[in-house]
Amino acid sequence: MRASIRPRTALSGNRRGRSVRVLVLTAAVSMAFAVTGCSQEDAICGGGEYPVLNVGSTGSACATNGHEPPKGYTRYPKGKVPEHVGDKWDTYWQSHTVDRSGKIIKAR
Repeated sequence: MRASIRPRTALSGNRRGRSVRVLVLTAAVSMAFAVTGCSQEDAICGGGEYPVLNVGSTGSACATNGHEPPKGYTRYPKGKVPEHVGDKWDTYWQSHTVDRSGKIIKAR
């Protein structure tokens, strides 16, 4: 008895090719996240902005890069700038602020 050989159709070849492309694309995206260190944390400010602190209270805002902070706000002290929601400095500034002279004080 002769074995039946099913001819390969264009459709079955396309499915296999499509699966390989999807697999390669998935691997490439995964590598991009791993290499760039992409984070799932929420940034304090969006691109093109930097965080500013409300003088005398725990309020904060985002100012446009290249512009001074709005009236009543100041830049965070160097090295104490929050970057992500819930990070060390974001938590710290929930109970601290700066006075008009720039001195760090406990928030009231």
